[in-house]
Amino acid sequence: ATSVSNPRTDGQVNQRTKFALVLTVLKPITGFLRVGYKKYAIKQTAFNAAMSYILNNAVTGSSSADYSIDLSKVLVSRGNLTGAANAQATSANGVVTLTWDDNSGSGTATQTDKALIVVLNPTRAESVFDAGGNQRVAGTEDISVPADWAGENVEVFLGFITADGKEVANSVYLGSVTVA
Repeated sequence: ATSVSNPRTDGQVNQRTKFALVLTVLKPITGFLRVGYKKYAIKQTAFNAAMSYILNNAVTGSSSADYSIDLSKVLVSRGNLTGAANAQATSANGVVTLTWDDNSGSGTATQTDKALIVVLNPTRAESVFDAGGNQRVAGTEDISVPADWAGENVEVFLGFITADGKEVANSVYLGSVTVA
């Protein structure tokens, strides 16, 4: 009898497992990433820049059996603009409400920066996002989600982009919210 060895190494299996895990986060927000990672889309797509960042910074665990993504380390937008301060997310009446402090004038932040919002439903592999939301000075934005998400947990992220679209802030993970 002859035996045939499997040419795949554990390293390849582990890399494929990590890749598949990161895809579950990124696929529903592909369109958003074109804005959130545009500064990093040099010699690669924004999607690939995001994939690389999350693979290297947010995947935890030591083998394919226990890999997970630390959402607090996921950036859905990435850049040098001053980020959100004291941001929170809540939900009521099919709406996710984000609030933040107006930190205009702090670092590179201005009143006219626009909110970059992602509401990710990992159970459904779906998202709702706004790539040009309310101004930083507003301190709040409501984002409607599909009615059939009621009772499900969503993951909420907030970043900012300058009014001219040239600079982007690192996003902040606001946590998991149950859609009410």
